[in-house]
Amino acid sequence: MKSLDDLQPQNPQQGFQFPGAFEITAMGNANTGLEHRVPEIIAGLGMNVLDGSRRTRTSSEGHYVSVSVTFTCPSREKYDAAHAALRADPDIRWTL
Repeated sequence: MKSLDDLQPQNPQQGFQFPGAFEITAMGNANTGLEHRVPEIIAGLGMNVLDGSRRTRTSSEGHYVSVSVTFTCPSREKYDAAHAALRADPDIRWTL
């Protein structure tokens, strides 16, 4: 696998450039283990979740949690697959 320093955009003026490192956030029901499942789902698709990149935040009333991770992604198709896989989880309501 390439190191992050080796990942260079082909056209810096364009939007998303693949391969690259991207952050994804999943929001859903609290107390359902999303802080562990989100990185597992991404890794299960064959993508590398960067160590130490996981961040969580609980809603003010504690009903919801957001989990963000940064991962390396080789293509737009894999990026879209990551969002689809997270949204397929019954405890995840939204992804960003």
